Amino acid sequence: MRAVEIAEILQAAPITYWEEEDRNRDYEAAFASDLMSDVLMFVQTNPETTVLITGLANAQTLRTVEMMDMRFVVFVRGKFPSDETIELARNMGITMLASDLTMFEACGVLYQKGLGGIYGSRTA
Repeated sequence: MRAVEIAEILQAAPITYWEEEDRNRDYEAAFASDLMSDVLMFVQTNPETTVLITGLANAQTLRTVEMMDMRFVVFVRGKFPSDETIELARNMGITMLASDLTMFEACGVLYQKGLGGIYGSRTA
């Protein structure tokens, strides 16, 4: 699923990096967590094509994303990172979006539209 489709589905606003290349980048899976230790533990396959959905809008999230070679973060529940975190994301080349949906709603609508989880594609 292309990043622009994810943004539309989640009614999300871009925070950083929303050039043509970023909008059209394909993502194969999503992982949702506010625990960055879970991201480190569970996102093992193709992190570069996995979207992180989280309400943790701080530098710790970006450090985890960078360590995992992920490129795309969606903040949910109306969370918005500080100016310092936004600048850090720009320096790291990480795309960030913000949505007012809850984490549950965000995961549900993405799954319903065909984006699978980290353990494989949707079968239903």
